[in-house]
Amino acid sequence: MLTILTDREWTMLCLGSVVYVSLLIVTILNSRRKVLSLQERLNKVRAMQDEQLSTSRQRVEMNRQRIAELEDVIRRLGDENSMLRLELEEQKARLDYANTMARIENEKRAQAETVIFGSDIYLHIKKLLSEGRPMADADWQQLEQVVNSVYTNFTEHLFSLYPMNDQDYHVTLLVKIRLQPKDIATLTIHSKESVATTRSRLYQKVFGRKGSSKDWDDFVLGL
Repeated sequence: MLTILTDREWTMLCLGSVVYVSLLIVTILNSRRKVLSLQERLNKVRAMQDEQLSTSRQRVEMNRQRIAELEDVIRRLGDENSMLRLELEEQKARLDYANTMARIENEKRAQAETVIFGSDIYLHIKKLLSEGRPMADADWQQLEQVVNSVYTNFTEHLFSLYPMNDQDYHVTLLVKIRLQPKDIATLTIHSKESVATTRSRLYQKVFGRKGSSKDWDDFVLGL
């Protein structure tokens, strides 16, 4: 037996269908935006990791070997094929430049901890820890300045990956200067468990997959 719908029931059915389709479209668009946002973050992470790799000892050694090979080919070419010779010399110059920049960056990083550990703010932080006191706003500003003076654009890199709140950022700053979780908890007035949760949550937000608090620490220390 056929059921005849009233005008009101038809109206409600149509309205419900429109609402359902609208919600489906919004869900799809939100999902797409999240995927694109994650892809953008991962691209930035890869760019930062590539930059780190360019200064690694392995990459520098590979460049040296390639430079030696190019010098040998250039030497054997003599005055023949001047265009090829110029191209090879250009490749060699680029590798020389890359290794020079890697040396400078590695020297900066080698001195980084000495600079930080000898800074007034680091000594002040150690004093706060001995007294069991948290950091004040002025302390955070001073620490930020010191870290960014040693690790160029550190803060900018972080916020390009994820819009951190104060707790996220403060925990990450303290990770960068190699403080232990229990000390981070004291300085931020949070529990050790909360500090661990913050770090693992940040890893998941940036990388789009679950990770441990140590995974976040390793990433931060590499920036």
